Amino acid sequence: MPPTLQRVRVWDLPTRLFHWLLAACVIGSIVSAKVGGNAMVWHFRLGYAILALLAFRVLWGLVGGHWSRFVRFVYSPATLWRYLGGRQRDDEHLDVGHTPTGALSVFALLGILALQVATGLVADDEIANTGPLIRFVSGATSSLATGWHKGWGQWFIIGLVVLHIAAIVFYLVKKRINLVAPMLHGDKALPEGVPASADGTGTRALAAALLAGCAAGVAWLVSLGG
Repeated sequence: MPPTLQRVRVWDLPTRLFHWLLAACVIGSIVSAKVGGNAMVWHFRLGYAILALLAFRVLWGLVGGHWSRFVRFVYSPATLWRYLGGRQRDDEHLDVGHTPTGALSVFALLGILALQVATGLVADDEIANTGPLIRFVSGATSSLATGWHKGWGQWFIIGLVVLHIAAIVFYLVKKRINLVAPMLHGDKALPEGVPASADGTGTRALAAALLAGCAAGVAWLVSLGG
């Protein structure tokens, strides 16, 4: 007999909002960089927003909903190998939140975005735009950061975004699994006994406070450049 399925809250509202806001900011930052000119004002603003969102996600990875915590998708090489070989155990629930391969994609994207924002803070296009913290680094360091930010950095991000979209399409077409819908409404149809993520008023209030604190921290950091 197939197991009885029930709706389980997997992605809490803060995680879902983070996901879509980050996607919008990344796309906006890429477009504004390509447009240049006056659009660079928005490129900087979106960069600051991405930094605040990344800082929030790090904190939320420690105190957020069950499936949003890093401890739930930091997998050992052995677990990854078993998953790739289709030998995962039922009690591991590797397909509920981020799968082992999905987790690698998540960490890669968060890491490359953090590096891109960091280099942007000290970059200099030698035309009209400089990062707000450029005075804290040497000219050589700024030049190196600028080269990465305008070159390999943006292409790595575009590549990871394309890979992310390709994975979504693959799961939908080949495995008949819709990864987008749960990130919109938060729920998945899962067997009984699968733990749910907390997503009540208290959880959302905590997330709002953390995000506000992260935004304030980014504003303070940027202000250091005068």
